[in-house]
Amino acid sequence: MTDLVAHPHEDRPLRVLQVMAGAAQGGAETYFMTLTLALQRAGVTQAAAIRRHGERRAALSDAGVPVTELRLGGPLDLVSPWRLKALTARFRPDICMTWMERASARMPRGRYLTIGRIGGYYKAKYFTRCDHLACITPKLVERMIGQNWPAERVHFLPNFSKVEPLPPVSRADFDTPEDVPLLLALSRLHTNKALDVLLRALARLPGAYLWLAGEGPERAVLEAQAATAGLSERVRFLGWRQDRSALLAACDIVVFPSRQEPFGSVTLEAWAHGKPLVAAAADGPAGFVRSGEDGLLVAIDSVDELAEAIERVVTDPALAARLVAAGQVRYEADFTEQAVVSRCLRLFRDLLEHPA
Repeated sequence: MTDLVAHPHEDRPLRVLQVMAGAAQGGAETYFMTLTLALQRAGVTQAAAIRRHGERRAALSDAGVPVTELRLGGPLDLVSPWRLKALTARFRPDICMTWMERASARMPRGRYLTIGRIGGYYKAKYFTRCDHLACITPKLVERMIGQNWPAERVHFLPNFSKVEPLPPVSRADFDTPEDVPLLLALSRLHTNKALDVLLRALARLPGAYLWLAGEGPERAVLEAQAATAGLSERVRFLGWRQDRSALLAACDIVVFPSRQEPFGSVTLEAWAHGKPLVAAAADGPAGFVRSGEDGLLVAIDSVDELAEAIERVVTDPALAARLVAAGQVRYEADFTEQAVVSRCLRLFRDLLEHPA
C-alpha cells in the first residue's frame, strides 16, 4: 500500500484533513473514527477537526492525529470557517474529507481537494463547497447524480468492518440463558430503525431472547412496548456500546429491521463476525445482501416475514451455515480494512493526478 500513500506529484506522504461535525454518538461518527485510524495505520499524515468530544479527541491524539475542536454548527457559527482556513494554512492538506452537512457547508476552498462523504440521504445543495463526493453505496451515487451533481465528480467508496479480538460478552451478565437463540440488534433507538417491528416479531418467537445495543429517543417507547407485550423477560436494553465485536461473538443471529437505511454497517459486521443476517429490504441491505445466499431479506415493516425468516435460521442450522460462509466470502473480498483503505487511497491518488 506504500505507493498509494505518497503524494503523486511530490516526494512526501499524502496529507489528509478529516473534518467531522457529528453528534456524540452515531454510525457516521463511529465510522469517522474507524476510517481515520485506519488511514493513520496505513501511513497517511492526518489532522482532524471535530466538535468537542473528549473520548474521540483522546483516541485520535493517541494515534498521532492532531485534533482541533470547533463548534461546526448553528446559524451563528461564524468562527469555524475562519479557524478551518487557518488550520489548512498550517497543515497544508492535499485532501480535506468533510463528514456531515455542517462540516461540508463550512469548509473554505483552498489549494486542496475537498471530498464530501455521503453516508445518508443528504441534499446536494449542502455540498457545493466540495470538489468531489464519496458515497458509501451505488444507490447514493445515483441519488446525488439525480440532484444534478456531475457524474465524474461522485464516487463509490464503501465502509469496512473490523473484527476486534474480544471475548464474547457473557450471557449471564444480562440474565440470558446459554441454550436459547440470542438475537442481536445494533441500532440507534429511532423510529426509522423499526425496532417496534422486531419486538412484535419476537412475540412470535417464544424461545428467543433479544439484545438491543444502542441509545436514542425511542428507548422509553420501546421499553413500554416490550413490557406491554410481556417481553421484558426476553429483551435486554444494553445502551450505547463500544464492544460490538464482543456482542457479535455472543449472539446467534443479527437482525436488522430498518425502515430507512442508506447503507447499514450492521450488514458488514454480521458477515465479518460470522453471524447469519436477517434484514429488512431497505436501500442499504437490499443493495448488498443477496437474499438466500449471504443473508435473508424481508419486506419492510412485515412482522410476519421477519418472524418467519428468523425462525428459518433458528431451525435450519445448514441454512445458517450457508449464509455465514457466503457472507464471509463477500466480506473478505470487498469489505476488509485492507480492501477499503486501498480503494480509498487509490481514489485520493487518482483525484490528485486527474482533478475534474
